[in-house]
Amino acid sequence: RDLDVSHRIRFLSFGERFPGATNPLDNEVKDQHKLGMYEYFVKIVPTVYRTRWGTTQTNQYSVTEYFRESDPLKGGRLLPGVFFFYDMSPIKVEVEYRQRSFFHFLVQLCAIIGGIFTVSGMLDSGIYHGARVMRKMQMGKAD
Repeated sequence: RDLDVSHRIRFLSFGERFPGATNPLDNEVKDQHKLGMYEYFVKIVPTVYRTRWGTTQTNQYSVTEYFRESDPLKGGRLLPGVFFFYDMSPIKVEVEYRQRSFFHFLVQLCAIIGGIFTVSGMLDSGIYHGARVMRKMQMGKAD
């Protein structure tokens, strides 16, 4: 009877959750009915998440996974199983959530409206002068 290395990871976290964080191994299902070695290389990154309501010290992680098949008939000598290798990152990520003021919103809105007026004025001027040159060319009065 073959060894079944199928597995399910329901939840894997290294600290509190914060908005926008995703854990790549949550709800991971691997159905592998071959004899072999599953290896998960997990890189853990310390993270500080700041809002105006407080600070959360937590960790994020990224994962690289490999499956190496072992065939004893072909000289395969891998230890079958599921293995996790952890590596802590020397770099800390700081995420800061800041909400912009209503005044900032108004300034941006005025800049957009001013840009629309400027571009439409340039287009209008270009069309007017282009039509004027075309009219002069048709009448034979080109400058």
